[in-house]
Amino acid sequence: MAALNRLAREKSPYLLSHARNPVDWYPWGEAAFAAARERDVPLFVSIGYSACHWCHVMERESFEDLEVARLMNEHLVAVKVDREELPAVDHLFMAFCQGMTGSGGWPLTVVLTPAGKPFFAGTYFPRGSGFGRPGMIDLPPLLGRLWRDEREKVLAAANQLEGALAAQVRPAAAPLPAPALFDTAKDELARLYDSRWGGFGTAPKFPTAPWLFFLLRYAEHHGGDGRARVMVEETLRAMRLGGIYDHLGFGFHRYATDAGWLVPHFEKMLYDQALLALTYTEAFRLWGEPGFKRTSLEILAYVLRDLQAPEGGFAAAEDADSEGEEGRFYLWSIEEVRALLGPAGTDEFAAAFHMAASGNFTSEIGERSERNILHRLSPLAVGAGDFMLPATGLSPPLEAARKRLLGARGKRVRPLRDDKVLADWNGLMIAALAQAAAVFQEPSYAVAAARAADFVLTNLRGAAGELLHRYRDGEAACPAVLDDYAYLAWGCLELYGATGESRWLAQTQALVATMDELFGDGAGGLYFSAPDPLLPLRQAIATDAALPAGVAVAAEVLARLAGATGQARYRERARRLVCAVGGQLESAPLGCCQLLSAALLLEEEPA
Repeated sequence: MAALNRLAREKSPYLLSHARNPVDWYPWGEAAFAAARERDVPLFVSIGYSACHWCHVMERESFEDLEVARLMNEHLVAVKVDREELPAVDHLFMAFCQGMTGSGGWPLTVVLTPAGKPFFAGTYFPRGSGFGRPGMIDLPPLLGRLWRDEREKVLAAANQLEGALAAQVRPAAAPLPAPALFDTAKDELARLYDSRWGGFGTAPKFPTAPWLFFLLRYAEHHGGDGRARVMVEETLRAMRLGGIYDHLGFGFHRYATDAGWLVPHFEKMLYDQALLALTYTEAFRLWGEPGFKRTSLEILAYVLRDLQAPEGGFAAAEDADSEGEEGRFYLWSIEEVRALLGPAGTDEFAAAFHMAASGNFTSEIGERSERNILHRLSPLAVGAGDFMLPATGLSPPLEAARKRLLGARGKRVRPLRDDKVLADWNGLMIAALAQAAAVFQEPSYAVAAARAADFVLTNLRGAAGELLHRYRDGEAACPAVLDDYAYLAWGCLELYGATGESRWLAQTQALVATMDELFGDGAGGLYFSAPDPLLPLRQAIATDAALPAGVAVAAEVLARLAGATGQARYRERARRLVCAVGGQLESAPLGCCQLLSAALLLEEEPA
């Protein structure tokens, strides 16, 4: 068995999974930078997360390979980062990678000078070189040679790239958006809308919750705008019926690799469950479709069953892989189903979930399996408008079959559960549960939300009482970022709305006050993180990614807090916050849809 490296002393499940790599990994911190300065070599920073399929692939191919590890250890100081623990590191270097290469993703690979300035970036690198790009067997000596022999060029490039990034990290200010900008954003989404399968764009296809949130608010604000409503309703139906949804155990996988929502990347993220539960709950509140309520309740059932810790907090994710294969836990062959249900039951179940005798799963790299992804999108439907959620769910025989298969699946080797508790993602889940408690008149959800909020607000604290970002195995650590405060404030405000308990209003007020103290930029805006001596720049982020921009959520919370307290200062603070990054809204409205939602809320007359 391989010897343990420095990562064995960490708490992150992702870092711990690399603790037996022959690579001489360091965790992110001053010790790694000191080693790079002492040896006068670059830092190779590899950023990923425990549920990332391609992170596992790169580890198997390269970081477990003795020759690759020898070359990395000889030419570089290798640093492994869990992006979920250190989002400020991930956000900054992802922006650098996207600016340098035009794309991004995980695993994220960034190479820094010993002073911490990035000069090279990419995502997944295979072991071997090919197609004009280096592989990991050639990259370490190449980077070492560049630093030794062409240092002046490397430093000049690093300074130029840092300057270009510095010009982008703080969006320009602008007045509150004119009403026409909301129409423009809705029309741009309509142009991207896939009328065949729902959703936006082509493959890969993501749930894009901030876009759906904006369309929900736009439809409500504009008297039930028909086009906005259609895009939301058809997308929510298609996702729920597609393979991106877990039809046995509930909850959504991360995204679909195809345009038709069939083949997912199988990881399940807490934040996706929270954002989509919020979306389905809000859609039900506006339009009353029973299938939307049922979907929200099923998502929450999955989270409470499989992701909630006994102490009340919620685990971050479940992996895509088990037994070395992506999706193995979720796929079914006809023979496996027949052994459980018998011939007649199998015929009914296979027809309902579109199973093929030869299997319907083809992986992203073209590997065909005899197993099936369960889904309910009819291959005979001609457009998203033909996808309808049954009003009453599964028939009794199919529901009995679902439960039987779920029980059998529970005996399989489960994907790894990343059980760290993140303050920001828990804030989103608290908001989802509390909103569901209010909309569906179900007090048990408010109880679960309150337990999670009490756990986070009690346990994720530093010596001075400040929030910390991550809790695991009895330890709270990692500096909190803007999202931790903004999302937790959202959750506490939803809890106040669901329960009427004044302590949740007081918590919301305390969180937004501390948020301003820690992250205020002096000009009405908010930085994403506190100052960090190891990072070359401090970002102010207005754009959404998989998660809505923290500054946008903060603006919405402040606007709603004005109504809850009767204090106009909160509404004025929300206005200043939107205006501080308003230039980003005008230049790229679709990248800032959560901020557009906040601006729409500010358009409404105060309560």
